[in-house]
Amino acid sequence: MEFKISKDLIQQLEELIAHKNDQQLELLLNDLHHADIAEILDELNFEEATYIFKVLDSEKTAEILLELEDDLRENILKRLSPKEIAEELDELETNDAADIIAELSKDRKEEVISELQDVEHAKDIVELLRYDEHTAGGIMHKELVKVNENWSVLTCVKEMRIQAENISRVHSIYVVDDEDRLKGRLSLKDLLTTSTRMPISDVYIKKLNSVKVDAEDVEVARMMQKYDLEAVPVVDEIGRLVGRITIDDIVDVIKDEADKDYQLAAGISHDVEADDSIIELTKARLPWLVLALLGGFISVTLLEGFQTAMEFHRELFFFTPLIAAMAGNVGVQSSAIIVQGLANDTITGSLWNRLVKEVSLSLLNGVILGAILLIGSHLLLGVGYQLGITVTVSLLSVIVIASLIGTFIPLMLNKFGIDPALATGPFITTSNDICGILIYFSIAKLILGF
Repeated sequence: MEFKISKDLIQQLEELIAHKNDQQLELLLNDLHHADIAEILDELNFEEATYIFKVLDSEKTAEILLELEDDLRENILKRLSPKEIAEELDELETNDAADIIAELSKDRKEEVISELQDVEHAKDIVELLRYDEHTAGGIMHKELVKVNENWSVLTCVKEMRIQAENISRVHSIYVVDDEDRLKGRLSLKDLLTTSTRMPISDVYIKKLNSVKVDAEDVEVARMMQKYDLEAVPVVDEIGRLVGRITIDDIVDVIKDEADKDYQLAAGISHDVEADDSIIELTKARLPWLVLALLGGFISVTLLEGFQTAMEFHRELFFFTPLIAAMAGNVGVQSSAIIVQGLANDTITGSLWNRLVKEVSLSLLNGVILGAILLIGSHLLLGVGYQLGITVTVSLLSVIVIASLIGTFIPLMLNKFGIDPALATGPFITTSNDICGILIYFSIAKLILGF
């Protein structure tokens, strides 16, 4: 059953903190999952959250630290000494520890690293800090189990027991040569059913997916999704095994990428949170709102150019919002499908075939919607057939053009290395609104003659 925070629980915790009843606090919280405790701390003020954090042991609080909201974690870290932070990091795997240290100032980083008790652990953390956070090296673990291809099965088992002591989960056993170059992986089934004297070189599986240390994290995510992998080894430029990436790391990458794409689609230029300052939120939102405003000015200018239509066919303007809305909606639909396909690496075939398919789809949709509009406008609004045909032809044309723009723009953005999610936001909506209005009145002028 999912854990739920109650007002009674929060009140009870606040009373225990006020009376400094550390023993009762531990009894109350120790049986809870670290993610649930992090959720509780987010509901308390900084002083209370810090108090609880210092009451619990490092083995528990180290995991809690990873689950906290950024602001709360930053404030708790400020209240901890470098030695106390180091005690937390000693309990974490290398990539998680590196993520925490990366949030500290340069001077504080050095102080914390110098307080780490495990020298090898400290070396691994320092190595990870050198990699860009959005690469395979930036999200990989240094903890893994590896065996030498020249060992026997018996030697492998002995070594694996030693290595596995400091690893929470063993997804794979990797095989390397004398230079630490990755050669393949070892199946536990083969290990258990093979003679202990058999050399590993005769047993291990040579076919193995791996990634370079400088590969982008989103590319790693796509590969793991495609091949349904729980873990993937990371190699350096000359093929030496340097780490592994597990599925829980990739879930975080996918979530971050989805959040970024969602914000781009909503017209937010860089990553922000709801609790960020008004200045940060304004800087993220304002650029696209300015673009939308400029698009609105262009639309007004276009309408001004068709003033004569107002004199002879005022009813044309009643359908302007409908045409503009359909242009925006169709464009967003088309671009969203293309962006999703690019993100999942499922876009196949040539650009020409993709455009032909989109035109065929938009023609079918346009004919159906146009027929509904023609009949509905005549029966419900009493619109004449000449005007009805004008609006219907315009709608069909707008749907085709908007779908082409919605398909073409994200493909081009992706080709030039720009995030195609940009094409699902105000950019595509504004451009299609403008095109829709221009097409509508141009066709109207052609048919109605004004």
